[in-house]
Amino acid sequence: MIKTTMKIDGMMCGMCEAHICDVIRKTVPSAQKVSASHSKGEASFVTESAVDEELLKKAVDATGYTCLGFESAPYEKKSWLPWKK
Repeated sequence: MIKTTMKIDGMMCGMCEAHICDVIRKTVPSAQKVSASHSKGEASFVTESAVDEELLKKAVDATGYTCLGFESAPYEKKSWLPWKK
């Protein structure tokens, strides 16, 4: 699993966050745990494999927001059971 975090400029409220999440879900149908934060200026999601960053950047930019960059890192599902790691 890979967690992708995008830096996004232009989000001002909860509706902006919803628009970004919708764009991510439409562009990357396999995306899970999609979230966005206007206060942090970022959005993140988890996928099984790497995403086409250029395609996603174009989709976000087309909505009027500006994608400033990407960061991808391995993601491990966290268990709430302390004996399961």
